[in-house]
Amino acid sequence: MKGNQGGFTLVEIAIVLVIIGLLLGGVLKGQELINSAKVKNFATDFRNVPLFIYAYQDKFRALPGDDAAVATHVTGGTQATTPAGSQGNGVINGNWDSVTVTDESLLFWQHVRLAGLATGSTVVAANNTYWPVNADGGRIGVESGSANYILNTDNTTFLQGAFVICSSGILGKFAKQLDITMDDGNTQTGSMRVVALNHTRGQLAVATNAIVDATSYTVCMGV
Repeated sequence: MKGNQGGFTLVEIAIVLVIIGLLLGGVLKGQELINSAKVKNFATDFRNVPLFIYAYQDKFRALPGDDAAVATHVTGGTQATTPAGSQGNGVINGNWDSVTVTDESLLFWQHVRLAGLATGSTVVAANNTYWPVNADGGRIGVESGSANYILNTDNTTFLQGAFVICSSGILGKFAKQLDITMDDGNTQTGSMRVVALNHTRGQLAVATNAIVDATSYTVCMGV
């Protein structure tokens, strides 16, 4: 007499496959939502910096970082001293990623924070306990747009805007989505550009089809 043979029925197997499919679908959807939220965070960073600038200007008639009377405008404000004699000239001098604590571009963050426009440390330092970071931990910075940072594809002009805002350490897949969300979808043209982390001033931005999803880049926007 034959014993009963164990095993799954076709119905049971079908149910298991459906459950696995639902779980995978949930995981993929969850990852999609996480990615979408991260891109929104990056976009918010870029939108907030101009608000800080214009709100400070409206309140004090000066640019944050460039404010020659910051000590009288906000308690504890530190006036920039480099480049010498440039304070109050309507330009945020210094590179967006400066590590010189006397540069206007670095002191920008102290000024907007003391003015109550942004949160963060007001103790000026050349590290990420002072300067703001994005959702991937990369640095956020701003400089005046006259610094000729990213060359346009016409090889004669540069990224346009009174100010250039940059955010570093952004994965390629997010950088491309960010450009679609905020600009023209082309990482080498428009008001938003994507450059390599080791980008040298005066070089072209990275073309969209050359961007690697898992590689980190710096994204800059002219405003």
